[in-house]
Formats: sequence, structure tokens, C-alpha cells
Amino acid sequence: MTAAPDIFLSYNREDQARAKEFAEAFERQGLKVWWDMGLRAGEAYDEVTETALRTAKAVVVLWSKKSVASRWVRAEATLADRNKTLVPCMIEPCERPIMFELTQTAELSHWQGDAGDKAWTAFLSDVKRFVAKEAARAVAAPTIPLAAPTVEETLKPGQSGSAPSLAVLPFTNRSSLPEDEVFAEGMVEDVTSALSQGVNVRVLGSMATANLSRTAITDPAALGRQLGVRYLLEGSVRRVGANLRVATQLLEAATGEIVWTGKFDRPLVELAELQEELVTDIAASLDTQVYTLEMERALKKPGDITAWEAVARAVSAYRKWDAAALAEGIAEARRAVAIAPDYAPGHGMLALALAAAYFVSPYDDNPAEVQRIRAIAGRALTLAPDDASILGHVGNALCFVGHPEEGERHTGRAVRKAPGSGLAQVQHGLACVMLNRPEEGLSHLKLAERLSPGWHLMWTAKSWQSAAHRAMGRWAEADAAIDESIRLNPTNVGGQLDKALLRARLGHHAEAHRHIETARRQGMDLAQAERIWRLVWANDPTLEADIAIVRALYAATEAGA
Repeated sequence: MTAAPDIFLSYNREDQARAKEFAEAFERQGLKVWWDMGLRAGEAYDEVTETALRTAKAVVVLWSKKSVASRWVRAEATLADRNKTLVPCMIEPCERPIMFELTQTAELSHWQGDAGDKAWTAFLSDVKRFVAKEAARAVAAPTIPLAAPTVEETLKPGQSGSAPSLAVLPFTNRSSLPEDEVFAEGMVEDVTSALSQGVNVRVLGSMATANLSRTAITDPAALGRQLGVRYLLEGSVRRVGANLRVATQLLEAATGEIVWTGKFDRPLVELAELQEELVTDIAASLDTQVYTLEMERALKKPGDITAWEAVARAVSAYRKWDAAALAEGIAEARRAVAIAPDYAPGHGMLALALAAAYFVSPYDDNPAEVQRIRAIAGRALTLAPDDASILGHVGNALCFVGHPEEGERHTGRAVRKAPGSGLAQVQHGLACVMLNRPEEGLSHLKLAERLSPGWHLMWTAKSWQSAAHRAMGRWAEADAAIDESIRLNPTNVGGQLDKALLRARLGHHAEAHRHIETARRQGMDLAQAERIWRLVWANDPTLEADIAIVRALYAATEAGA
């Protein structure tokens, strides 16, 4: 097949009869369909399939009980989703992979080829819209030079930078059991797919490493250069008693140095049910560890900082939550924008850093500053309207300047686009809490805790978990969560205010006074405390009652201030 197809049909081989019905129905509408039954003798399956998948105007995925378990179908769906060509439908009742649960999916389990069926005609219209959209782009393309550089490509070499790159190598089966061999092969595809749902790592597609022989990999540096990646992930599976253990180690390709290892055990009897959870845990741990390594690398770099590195340095500043950390975050974000004026993450981080400083400011509301922050956030969205990290940063910036309803719309899109991002989950969770939807917020904040083990910003997740519990009247749970937040970040002056109010609510007034005194020492006076409380709890019916308690606590400790 030389011309790009209108439709790439992705399905499990056991659903071939149903796939044929779809292929023939599309062809009757004049659409060019690629499906593997059309392969000519002598064609290389992998090469032809990947070319068709990447060039198709629409990728129609037929979800069934068999296809959701197929790593090939899942990989094709992941790539289509990334290329914005995914048009899925259900051909029988089944649970889709979690990463596709939020993608609009047609229900055609009942369809048997009836051209007049309403569900079919609606789905056909959706497919035709995708095909027409991509065809329109192809027509318009000749008016632009074919080699037109992207924004990043027009910058000086290394000026913008990007997230670190990683390749997942074939996993080794150390059990020597055939069933574990299948599992080991599937892990590569599944971990790759899960990593692609995050925002901190650029993961190489599994097709690039599928033909590598694990035993032949002896020179990590050469392999890293061949694949064009900074990190390599090795893995193995073996049985340990009643468990299946997946062991992983992350190598820096240039040196071959092992920079992180992880072991993940799951009971063999529950493996089918827990496999998705296992993959998520591996990918989440890896994503967090790689970003931590890259932040430390950026902090140690003496000069020639890229915009991406400046943003990483800005994020690292929030290990603390004091005036110096806030100022450092703003300075690094400004550096990113200065290095690359059209770099969306720089603008997004600057909006968030300025909004965080505004949020804890001891001064009265400043409409001009809010307008400035909104303008920077708008610039970030203009440059990258569909980037999950930009949506999350902009959403939280809007929350911090008093517009949580608008902010939540952006953070909601962020978690739908990057469900594997712990940061996006925290950002959406806090937006939900500010809108007085604590149960929903808590679910996202708990998921963030699982997705980002060892994360340097876990104190923020714990702080907002405490807020969610407090909003539901769960005082003891809120108290325990804020204790953990303060332990992780003793400079969290807002945590001292939260703790004081919780202790007062629980009748421990002497302890409440001590926490207010700590807040005073860390620089928070009554005016600042009240302003922050009104921003966070503007939608809470107990706002004024809480403000009265805060005022009473400050009054009671005035003499010792």
C-alpha cells in the first residue's frame, strides 16, 4: 500500500469476522481501509503495519474482551491517541484499559452490519470527520515548507531542551516457564504505554526495542546512542514463593551506571486482576525517579542552562514553602522564559510561581497582579493548548488567584490527558477541594500519592488531603494528614495554620496556640492567615465560623507574639 489509508483498523485476530464487517462497511462508503488481511505476500508485517498506523487519517479500534488484553491493540491505540487519530468503539461489553476510559467510545456491541442503525451512522459520521480533518491538513500542507522548523527547532541548540528520554528494553524471564515468557514480553509494551501517560519522561515506542535480544545488550552507551535516549530500563520476572516478582533497574546509558532499582511483587493467584495496578506502580515509580534525577542534574549544572532545566529548577525550589523558595521559583521560571520566549512550559511555570507568591502574600488583593498572572497563563495556553503540564500549571495558577471554577476546567483536562501524572492529580485534587467537592478531590490526591512515591512535593498532596478530610468533618484524619505534611516540609507555614485550627476543633487549645505561635515565627500574621483562608475556603459554608476561630487563636497568642 503506497497511499496513506483513510482508516487503520485495529482489532484482535479472534475478532476477525467482526472486523471484516467494519472494513467492508467503511469501504462501501468510499473509504480506504487498512487491515492486516490486506497484506500482500512478501511484505514485512511490522514495517507495513507501523507505516499504515502512523499515516492513517483515523485509527478505528475495536474493543472486545480479547482486544483489551492484546498488547498490540493497546499499543496501536496508544499511538493513535498520541497522534489524535483515535476513534474507538465497543464490539462487545468489556472493561477498556484504564488509560482509555475517558475517551469517548461508541457502543456498537449490537451492530451486525445494518447501514441504517443510528449508533452506526453516528459513529460513521465521527470517523468521516476525522478523515476529512486530516485530509484538509494534507491539502493545506504544501502552502507551508515541508521542512518548516518547529518553535523548538528555531532556537539555539540546547536552548529549549526537553524531558529526558528513555527506552524500555526486553524483560528477561528468569522463571523459564512459557507462561512467564508471555508476561515478560507484555510488560515492555504495558510499561511503555503507562509511561507515555505521564509528563516527565519521553519514552521510546516499544517497536524500537522489540527486536533487541536481551543477551546481546553488552554496551549501554552504544545502545543509548543508537536509540537516542539518556536512560535504559532493564527488567526481569521470576517466581518467588506464591508471588511473581518484577525487578527493574534504571541505567544511565552514557555510563552504564545503575541509578535506581525497584522490586514489585504480586500474588500469582491475583495476577490477572492486579496486572494493571502493577504496571501503573512500576511506571509511576520510574517517572518520579527519572524526574528527580533530572532535577538534581539541572541544579548541579554550572551554566548553559536550557529552558527545560530552568523549569525543573523552579519545580525543585518548592521542596520548601518560604519566601526564599517562592522567590527562587519565580526567578528560575523567568529564566526559562528569557532563554526561550516561546517555550510554553516556561510561561506556565512562571504563571504558577507568581500565583503561589500571590496566594501567600500578606497584602490585600491586587487586581493588576491577577491580570498579569492571567496574561502569562494565557500565553502558555496559546503556545501549548493541549499539553497536560501546561493545563495543570495554568489551572492551579487560576485557583491561587481566586478563580477555582475556571482553574478546575483546565486541571480536569490535564488529568484526562495525563492520568499517570501525580502532579496533575494533585493539581486537580486541590481545585476540587477549593470548589467544595472534597470526596472527588481526595480520590485524586490519594491517587497522586500512589503515582509519585518519594516525590519531593508529596507534602502538598498531604496538605490538601488534610483539607479534603476537614471539609468532610473527618477531623482525626485531617489532623494526621497535616502532621505528615509538616513532617515532610516544616517550612509549610500554611500547615501550621491548618494544624492550629484542627487542634482547636478537637478541643486541644493549648496545642492550637503553639501552632499559631509557630506560624507567627515563620512570618504569618492574622491578616495573611485570614486572606489565605478566604482564598482556599471561599466555597465552604463554614468559612466565617473558621475565620472566627482563627481570629480568636491569634488574639489569644497576641501577648506572646
